[in-house]
Amino acid sequence: MHPNAAFRSDDRALFETLIDEIGFAMVFQTTPDGPRVAHTPLVSAGEGTVRFHLSRGNALTKHLADAEALVVVNGPDGYVSPRWYADPNQVPTWNYVALELEGPVRRLEGPETTALLDALSARHEARIAGAPWTRDKMDPARFRQLLGGIVGFELEVRAWRPTLKLSQNKPADDRERVAAGLEAAGAAGIAQLMRTLA
Repeated sequence: MHPNAAFRSDDRALFETLIDEIGFAMVFQTTPDGPRVAHTPLVSAGEGTVRFHLSRGNALTKHLADAEALVVVNGPDGYVSPRWYADPNQVPTWNYVALELEGPVRRLEGPETTALLDALSARHEARIAGAPWTRDKMDPARFRQLLGGIVGFELEVRAWRPTLKLSQNKPADDRERVAAGLEAAGAAGIAQLMRTLA
């Protein structure tokens, strides 16, 4: 989390939107084997919880249940050139959106993991043209076999730590030049957020 309070928010609806739109996260934990991270699809389960799954063989899988973890959702980002400011006495920086979620983790039971997979596929299949994939298109025995290769988890979010670094500490005309520069450099996502959130 960035230390500048200008880059923080307490807008839980925005946090839920970020989780929903990005849908992918990193899970961090310090284990007896040292610090570990896993990358995973993520879905909000309501009531301040998020759910995810890991391969049964992932180094974190055996440590997460009944422990504390940190989940990080990274949004759009982009390099900010000092050339985009009116004042030449500036240095390069980076604009970005990140959401840190911290809390205890519990292991999901079988039907809960199936529900998690159904929720994930429904959410992402809806973004693709054509008839959506559903697990009823699979041989049930094959689905059960693949399900056995993963473990589902739920994190109860006790700490929400967002960073929305969108040049809020700069004058409006500088923010617009930065957004235009980012857009021209191919970072349209962060430019759009600058214009809508800052």
